[in-house]
Amino acid sequence: MRSLVVTADDFGMALEVNEAVEIAHTRGILTAASLMVSAPATLDAVERARRLPSLKVGLHLVLVDGRPTLPVDQVPDLVDATGAFHDGMTRAGIAMFVRPKVRRQVAAEIEAQFAAFAATGLTLDHVNAHKHFHLHPTIARCIVETGLRYGVHTVRVPNEPSAHVRRIDPTTPSSPSLWPHTALLRRRLNRSGIASADRVYGLAWSGAMTTPRLVSILQDLPPGNTEIYLHPATADRFAGSCPGYAYASELDALTSPTTLAAMAASRTRLESTLTTA
Repeated sequence: MRSLVVTADDFGMALEVNEAVEIAHTRGILTAASLMVSAPATLDAVERARRLPSLKVGLHLVLVDGRPTLPVDQVPDLVDATGAFHDGMTRAGIAMFVRPKVRRQVAAEIEAQFAAFAATGLTLDHVNAHKHFHLHPTIARCIVETGLRYGVHTVRVPNEPSAHVRRIDPTTPSSPSLWPHTALLRRRLNRSGIASADRVYGLAWSGAMTTPRLVSILQDLPPGNTEIYLHPATADRFAGSCPGYAYASELDALTSPTTLAAMAASRTRLESTLTTA
């Protein structure tokens, strides 16, 4: 049995992202989206999600490269002088691990983001974090402890089969192994009864999931549960966009007739949410 969830991250970041999510879900193979609850276009994203009951929406926790949900005076050690989260993940991650005061602020901010998602009235489908910061053990622990109270049942473990990725495109650069971090996260989730996909695609080709790459994955999916995540948008440049990301090409990949044909021929069950059966 093969099942596949196709997710768009950064839902709510900008109107261009929200428009692409709607297009990719109604005309393509996108089944889910991960919502930033305090981003500039969050309200528009929520309105679209309410019009699209078949689109599963989860929480895209932001603790880097964004602004907090709580007032900055409640999370002073997480933000810089402008009120934005610190960009240096290594330095911020060390502080979260060793400083109890910072850990308390992280827990409070994560609680606030879960509460903000609940206030939308949308059903919480899954949780992940911007730039996969939930691999940090402090953040992972807070997600589990807080998420269980909000009904979370799925968390992304960014465990990408790198050999398969390089077989599809040998020019793909080797990336540092995340294995110790993903293994620890999966064990934590398993102990808490929270599901995760067997494998995830999207790390090596983040912002560069072209139609040929997506089609190649669909044509050679291993058995079990798979998640593919992308960053579609209707333009490549917009407020908050990441330099070098081919957002529009990722939208094209999700809606291309070639992709739709590959999906139909793949003998894979396209799911709106992760199943464990």
